[in-house]
Amino acid sequence: MKFYWPLLVAVLAVAAAAASAEDVVGRPIASWQPGMLDIHQISTGRGNAGLYILPDGTTLLVDAGELAGPSPQHTPARPDDTRSPSEWLVRYVRHALQHDPQPKLDYVLVTHFHQDHMGEVAAGMPVSPRGYILTGVTRVVEDLKVGKLLDRGWPDYNIAAQTESPFMKNYLAFLKWQVKENGLQVEQFLPGRNDQVVLCRGPRDYPQFDFRNLAANGQVWTGRGTDTEHRMPPPETIPRKNWPDENVLSIAFRLSYGKFKFFNGGDLPGIRQNSPAWYDMETPIAKVVGPVDAAILDHHGYLDAMNEPLVAALSARVWTISVWDAYHPTPSVWERLQSERLYPGARDIFATDVHREAQTAIRDIDRLASSHGHIVLRVSPGGDEYRVTIVDDTSESHNVTKVHGPYRSR
Repeated sequence: MKFYWPLLVAVLAVAAAAASAEDVVGRPIASWQPGMLDIHQISTGRGNAGLYILPDGTTLLVDAGELAGPSPQHTPARPDDTRSPSEWLVRYVRHALQHDPQPKLDYVLVTHFHQDHMGEVAAGMPVSPRGYILTGVTRVVEDLKVGKLLDRGWPDYNIAAQTESPFMKNYLAFLKWQVKENGLQVEQFLPGRNDQVVLCRGPRDYPQFDFRNLAANGQVWTGRGTDTEHRMPPPETIPRKNWPDENVLSIAFRLSYGKFKFFNGGDLPGIRQNSPAWYDMETPIAKVVGPVDAAILDHHGYLDAMNEPLVAALSARVWTISVWDAYHPTPSVWERLQSERLYPGARDIFATDVHREAQTAIRDIDRLASSHGHIVLRVSPGGDEYRVTIVDDTSESHNVTKVHGPYRSR
């Protein structure tokens, strides 16, 4: 049998180019390809939402925030306010999953129960025929096929901080109908585990992938097996004035793909503000998480988050900020991210948007690698390198506006 080496080389070159999904400024972002890991931080101007497309095509949506607006404190709605944030989110997800003839979210993960992560309830919002209001997560599950929902409270939500709030009552009504009538699978996110978010479509092809649950409900992984440390006292022993807010109870995880590592800590706080010592959830995580290549800022970079131990431990090459407020980030957090005292070397910071007040408050905010747009981390097959692609968020063109990298994974 005769081999035509030039033809073989050409075929392999085309295959390699396709696998790396090179993005070109001014053209629509390339589709996900098998073996890649994509992490989309979606810009709506009204809350947090991240779409993860794992190496075998498994899909995970982390949060689906929806705040009513507009407000001077908020960034502009993206692309605009002709649709609700969750409607824009659903449309974005469908476009990002166009490579799949039967698009599906294998997992939806709610990091904690705040409106900017799960959906606010406000007058005039549409109501599902099932009886609950369509906002944030409830809209996503209504409009897209979803395999499993993970949150920190299921099934009894006995330590939910705001069970009587309209948005929490709406979420519980949604769960009741979806579980009973539609068969939605729901699980409580359990710290220490690495078997709750797994590859669903081809796990044997990517043994170098791992998703480790780091924290939830005041418990933090110890770094040993599945053991956890209880950072929070038993709820019944805590005076009501010291009862934790949702941020303290937030979910955190670390995703690994080969050499590449990514951290998401939800809205965890790390700086005590006249609060008990156990409000600092970042310091114990800093002891076990290790260095990562990229991370999203805890609590959007607000003043109570991203403490020195965590910034130093993560020592990320790439930081992402999910912005919807004038204080995302605050100047103190910005200074810690830039500090070479905490860790040496280059670092690039990307924000989904920058509020005009932040531009005034942070004198060197122009050091941002990108100040607006969807932020897409694209990790090459095997995890040895990654790029950051910025996508226009002012329309549904999905056009690339910037490409940074490649960066080498640690």
